[in-house]
Amino acid sequence: MNSPIQFDIDTLTRYLVAHVPGFREPVTFEKFAGGQSNPTFLLTTPGGRYVLRRQPPGALLKSAHAVDREYRVLTALHETPVPVARSLHLCEDRDVIGSLFYVMSFEDGETFWDPALPEVSVERRGAYYDALLETMAALHDVNVDSAGLADYGRAGNYFARQIDIWTTQYRAAQTGELETMEALIAWLPAKCPAESGKPALVHGDFRIDNFIFERGMPRVRAVLDWELSTLGNPLADLAYFCMCLRLPRHSHIAGLAGLDRAALGVPDEEAIVAQYCKLRGIEAIENWNFYLAFSFFRLASIAQGVKKRALGGNASNDKARQVGEMAGALAQMGVAMI
Repeated sequence: MNSPIQFDIDTLTRYLVAHVPGFREPVTFEKFAGGQSNPTFLLTTPGGRYVLRRQPPGALLKSAHAVDREYRVLTALHETPVPVARSLHLCEDRDVIGSLFYVMSFEDGETFWDPALPEVSVERRGAYYDALLETMAALHDVNVDSAGLADYGRAGNYFARQIDIWTTQYRAAQTGELETMEALIAWLPAKCPAESGKPALVHGDFRIDNFIFERGMPRVRAVLDWELSTLGNPLADLAYFCMCLRLPRHSHIAGLAGLDRAALGVPDEEAIVAQYCKLRGIEAIENWNFYLAFSFFRLASIAQGVKKRALGGNASNDKARQVGEMAGALAQMGVAMI
């Protein structure tokens, strides 16, 4: 963790004592080192530990960094099979620390940053991937009406809307021209598959470092980082998760490209897709390359947004510029799926 605190601690402490049940001072604040989007802090008090997640300071792109949406979905999922932290308080008064923020429970456990799982024995790595896929299937099986999330996303073709959203976000954050992004922006709308069935709740950033596991056990304790969640096509989560198999090892979003996954005990893409289909009782997936190309396009747009914030001096992580420079490489991988 590191500790660049960009708000008045005394003001925030008084606010939390008044609004979060059981919250007591004194409080120590530490900023989690991970993450590029919404700065996240560990708060340690005499009564326990909490996590505070805020919008970054400075000018923000429209609809980005929606911590209020994160808070809503955490609250809604608390009574479902999807493991999440407990939502405790949402502050929409920007005068407290300069931006929206919320407080949730601290879930103690293990987080893995490398999908190769070097911390886990070869024999047990498959069980961790099984746990991730079981959590993904449980998420996509959530009854959004019963959970109070029927209006959590707009009606209409999910991918058409997402392509439009991320094209707009990319344009707003653009710092130069990438021919590969232009190729994807032209190709994706023309190849967008027809939607069928009721929209599911999708996480939007389904990768291994957004999960807390029980210590020493292949069991998910909490799913983190719901900023990009919405109602849509669940195959977006599956394809996004499978990107880690194709991303290079040297990237700042760790990948498994070039590794012997059988020797590692990590399932290959075919096995992951087959297991997901089995868990959800669906047939083989058509147009798989479209979903992968879209995933690389969206991640490239996100990386470009990180780059723009880094150049503007309000990114939440000191590696943000390096992450931002990945936009071109990610777009190239997307074009390879065409």
